[in-house]
Amino acid sequence: MEHFTIATVAQQSPDFRRVLWTGRYSQLVIMTIPPGGEIGEEVHEDTDQILTFVSGVAEATVGDEKRKVSQGELVVVPAGTRHNFVNAGPNPLVLYTVYAPPEHADQAVHHTKEEADAAEESGRDEPPRSS
Repeated sequence: MEHFTIATVAQQSPDFRRVLWTGRYSQLVIMTIPPGGEIGEEVHEDTDQILTFVSGVAEATVGDEKRKVSQGELVVVPAGTRHNFVNAGPNPLVLYTVYAPPEHADQAVHHTKEEADAAEESGRDEPPRSS
């Protein structure tokens, strides 16, 4: 059994992205976005994503919709939908997200967005393949 006190784990992680758990069909990831930072506009063609906000304030863009989101809110991003989340507050934006299927390498830790982008571009951040 995997067990996390997810809000506490997320609050204690200074990393841009940290994969906590990877299953056959889904993946749990925590993220900390610095003030003024962003996840970065992206589209996951075959992956649904659910983001839950632990602390901070973000401007969420999902498809053509924009809105502010904050602690306790959840945003669903269906596969194939362009999206981005920008930290719109003075404090770190802390969230956890579930990808289905997995989107990142198992147990990946990226301290910064630049490190995460480099890992993706080089192919070092590929998710495990389901058999």
